[in-house]
Parts: sequence; C-alpha cells; structure tokens
Amino acid sequence: MKTIQIFDIHPLFEAVQLNRIFPDGKTFVDCTPKEPLEAIATYYAIEKDKVDFDLKTFVLNFFDLPISPSVNYDNTNKSIQDNIESLWQVLTRQPDKAQGSLIPLPHSYIVPGGRFGEVYYWDSYFTMLGLAASGKVDMIENIINNFSHLIDTIGYIPNGNRSYYIGRSQPPFYALMVQLLADIKGEEVLVKYRPYLEKEYQFWIKGGEALSKNGEKINRLIKMPNGTVLNRYFDAHDTPRPESYREDVELAHNSTQNPQILFKHLRAGAESGWDYSCRWFKDENAFDTLHTTDIVPVDLNCLLYFLEKTIAKAFKVEKNREGVLIYETLAERRKHNVVEYFWSYERDFFFDYDSETQDRKKTMTLAGVFPLFFKIATKTQAKYVALAIETQFLKTGGLTTTLKKTGQQWDAPNGWAPLQWITIIGLENYGYSTLAKDIAHRWIKLNTDVYNRTGKLMEKYNVIDTHLEAGGGEYTGQDGFGWTNGVLLALMKKYPY
Repeated sequence: MKTIQIFDIHPLFEAVQLNRIFPDGKTFVDCTPKEPLEAIATYYAIEKDKVDFDLKTFVLNFFDLPISPSVNYDNTNKSIQDNIESLWQVLTRQPDKAQGSLIPLPHSYIVPGGRFGEVYYWDSYFTMLGLAASGKVDMIENIINNFSHLIDTIGYIPNGNRSYYIGRSQPPFYALMVQLLADIKGEEVLVKYRPYLEKEYQFWIKGGEALSKNGEKINRLIKMPNGTVLNRYFDAHDTPRPESYREDVELAHNSTQNPQILFKHLRAGAESGWDYSCRWFKDENAFDTLHTTDIVPVDLNCLLYFLEKTIAKAFKVEKNREGVLIYETLAERRKHNVVEYFWSYERDFFFDYDSETQDRKKTMTLAGVFPLFFKIATKTQAKYVALAIETQFLKTGGLTTTLKKTGQQWDAPNGWAPLQWITIIGLENYGYSTLAKDIAHRWIKLNTDVYNRTGKLMEKYNVIDTHLEAGGGEYTGQDGFGWTNGVLLALMKKYPY
C-alpha cells in the first residue's frame, strides 16, 4: 500500500502551494508532519471555513519546517580552501530514518546546501571530485553505496532521495562515480559495482524492443531514422511537480499545450538537470513552448556511451569475453550515432536532435562539449568546438551555459561548475590545454572574488557581469554548495592559481 505524502492531501496541498504560504514551493513538501497526514487533512476540512482561520498558522501548528544545512555556520577569516574543507562536515548527513518525504539511505552522504537538504544524483559526481582532492575516499564510497542501494530498491537512482522525485532520475553519472573510485582503489571496484551498472542501464533502455517506427517513443527511448534507438529525458508522471506546484500550474494556464503534456515536458526537463534552459524550447524566447520529451540530448547519450563502455570494462576485468563484446558493440553503435545525429557540418558544433522535425536543434549549449569529454569527437570536430568555446562561450568569469538570455537559470549569463569541468577536461583530452587553463583560472577567480565579497560559495555564477549575482529560475541563489566546492577544489589542485 502506498504511503500517503504531503502532496497527496488535497485540498490542503493546493491551498498551501497556490497561496504561496512559503516563498519557495519546496519548503512545504520538505516539512515533517507532527501528526498522521490523514488526521491533518481531516482537521483542515473542519477548520478551513471558520472566520478566524489562518492557513499559515494551521501549517506551522501541524508541520515542522526543514532546517537549512548551513544554518549557524561561521566561516569568519577562513581561506576559500579551508572554508570548503570545513563545509564537508556541515553538508554531511548521517544515515537516515524515514521522515516526511525523505527516502532513507544506509550511509552518510553530502547534500548541496541551501534549500537542497537531500542527496542529488548528478551533483554528487562533481562533489566527489572535491572529496577526492580532500582525500575523503570513504565518503565517495558511501555515496556510491547509497546510490547502489537506490538502484537495488527503487530500480534506478532518483533525482534526489525525496518521495516527490520518484518517477525521474537525473543525468546518469553513476558510472563516472564508480570509475573515480576505481582510479583510487583499483579495477576490482568495477567488478563489485557491475551488477548495479547493468541494472541502471536496463532502466534507461527499458521498452526499446517495442519500438518499430521512426520517431516512435517509449519511456526514455526514441527510434531514430537509421533504425537504432537513442535516449531522451522522461518522467513517469504527468502532473505538476509537487515542489514547484504553483509555478507549473501557472505556466500551464499561460500555455496552449495540453497541461498533462506540458507537465511531462517540465518533469523531463527536471530529469535533465538543466531546469530550465532554452535548449528545451521550440521558441527560444518562450518557456511555454517547452518540449523536452521530443528532444534527443547529446549529453545524455554521451553519458550512456560511457556507461556501456564502463560495463564492458568491468566484464574485461572479469575476463568475460561475451559481456565485453555485447557492451562494446552497444557503445560503438552509440558513438556512431552521436556523430551522425548531433554533429552539424554546417555549423561545426554538436547540437541536440529534435525527433519531431527530424533535424538538429539550433540552440548552441555547453552540452555540445560532452563528446569531447568522453573522447567521441574527431580531432577536427574538437578543433571547431574549441574555437566556438573560445570565441562564443568564454566570458570574464568562465563559460556561459548558452548564448541566449531568457531569464532561465541554465541560460546566459549564468555559468555552472559541472559544465566548466566537463568543458575543461574535454579540451584537455584534445590538447587544448592553454584554453582549458584559461577557463579554469577565470572560474577560480570568479568563485574566489564572490567568496571574498559575500563569504559564500554559490550554486551558480554570473560569468558575464561578475559583480552581479546569478539569477533566473524558480528560486533564489543558493549557497553551500556541493558541486561548486567539489569542482573548485579539483581545479585549484589541477591548475594552481
């Protein structure tokens, strides 16, 4: 029997979210009820029509608010490196018991910070880069074991360990986490986690055998014109996201799209981690033209190429020739498709593919650098991508995520730590070390300047006007911050500044 959640108690849930009782819609779904939710719903039905009823007072009487991870943290007179080292403890969470919407995990883990008081899937890889630089191998292993537990119990790694994230995952970086640990502890790590790698892979390719016609879609898959299958982002549900309920409902009211279809696209955009960017829009200037589930993303398919290669590598360590052959064949096929469907010879860059128009999207984004990070691009392709990075994406404080200002947080003028790392390593892979170092130093300087000015490490940064805070999106800027800390430490170690 399904356990009832805060977002199941109607009409109280809608009243709280639509009336904006809390400025951030995530606050209410992260609350812990003081009494059984069924009883609270009954009390609400009795009380809500009384003349002196106050909704916020009612909520505060029946729910405990979430506590920000960095509350009361003092970083006075700490260098930026010392601050990050101290923050690891602040951002650490111990093994959980079921509480409110929190999905319990068996091992300790790192949360991003601010409004994000739970573990996040793709964030964690970039956080681990800093943990490795800090020598915190046990924590890296703990996080991988938590994700392995989620793969075992849920069947995949959800967006984060909250019940309202069930239905979607995030960019599949699990294989990179396992490889990071294998680089430290040896290749037997690949053997240990191979069953979990395969189970995650099955989640991403589920239902593919049912696809027969060009453009047909099922789950996270789309049938391509050449008869092969590539991946898309998806969510099992077609309702507003509980943590952003008001925003989703309001967007639906202003869109000509069928609300259920729009909600699917919104949820799929959340699975992408890029929530949101004009890369998901039909019209770059119009959020309500979001059509994420029609798009075959270049970064996602590069990540799944690496997952296939990692499983093949694990089988090689096991001396299982059949397993190696199966997954190497899958990886080579996907590598061919990445070049065929994402590379534009007219524009000399990698673009997402629109399954509806059967053509590449026009929006240039840093997702186009993933083929360099995973060494899929040819030398010629890498040369043109490097040129685009240097002449179009490189700004005073590092790299802007897209070239378009839309008010969305994954568009200009914002830069994000994970995409700085992906681009820097991608460029290094093809010998563009001077450009890579320049990007790293600009990013390190921006992070350090903001820290010296505010005492904070932020979730995202304005790389164009470095004196302004990053903006856009559904919530205010967050400090903490897991993946910023991780990438910054790793870059400072790699490129002393």
